[in-house]
Amino acid sequence: MIHEDLESKLDISYSVPEGIKESKVLLYRYIDKAVYVKQKTDDAVVLPDLEEVVKAIAEEAELVTGGKLSDGSSGPEPIYLFTIGETAFYTLAEEYLTAYTSLVAMNLATVELRFFRRSADRVYNFAAATGWQLYKWYVENKFCGRCSDYMLPGKTERSLVCSKCGMTVYPKIMPAVIVGVMNGDKILITRYKGRAYKGHALIAGFCEIGETAEDTVRREVMEESGLRVKNIRYYKSQPWGFDQDLLMGFYCDVDGSDEIKMDKGELSEAVWLDRTEIDDTFENMSLTNEMIVRFKEGEQV
Repeated sequence: MIHEDLESKLDISYSVPEGIKESKVLLYRYIDKAVYVKQKTDDAVVLPDLEEVVKAIAEEAELVTGGKLSDGSSGPEPIYLFTIGETAFYTLAEEYLTAYTSLVAMNLATVELRFFRRSADRVYNFAAATGWQLYKWYVENKFCGRCSDYMLPGKTERSLVCSKCGMTVYPKIMPAVIVGVMNGDKILITRYKGRAYKGHALIAGFCEIGETAEDTVRREVMEESGLRVKNIRYYKSQPWGFDQDLLMGFYCDVDGSDEIKMDKGELSEAVWLDRTEIDDTFENMSLTNEMIVRFKEGEQV
């Protein structure tokens, strides 16, 4: 999967580690989930360097004597996100990205975030998804939910702290399950309804308050397919920053009747497929794909 296919692991520490050789900036456009890039081909992008972006926006802003911005600063303050290998990744607060003319002058283009699901650079894939998860959290937590005052970055950990009442919030992670429901040599294959992705999927859903992951498996399978399951067994997990999820993969067996009663509000298709009927190939990207191919190839599940 994407996070396992990196030569260097993600360092999510709050402060920038030593040994950093380059700094890239992930510029997101919140309204349409887009990312600014320097170059784009059919399967790859080049991210802009932090220094050149900060300089371009600062030069475009209204400067006063001494090269300072009107607010007295020397430029937009970058938000450090994380490090992968020897590269540090940053983002900028959304208000600085209203200076779009400077970005255009740098010939930056935009791509949809989902482009990174299929791009060739595995580091950028993972960085773009994980960065979006953090960026979205910063954007959506500018004000305190208790007293409505401003939220400020924590000084010792990845958090936001209310400047007035001190309430602290942490990055949001939503646990969800991916379920391979098996019936002998067949597995339950689904397709989502109303989503851009039209490929094969498995039963999936978010954990509710008070549920164990296993309870979520039982509930989601029943809700989406009308099936009861048994022998629930954990397989593997995957962080999925595109949607702020922590995915947990499970396999299980149908318990009793194998008659599918598909939830037409959630799915466009739900069918039993024999191993020999599955044409999916290993993409080394998503937990769902890995679980389907693993079953197809008869590996121990």
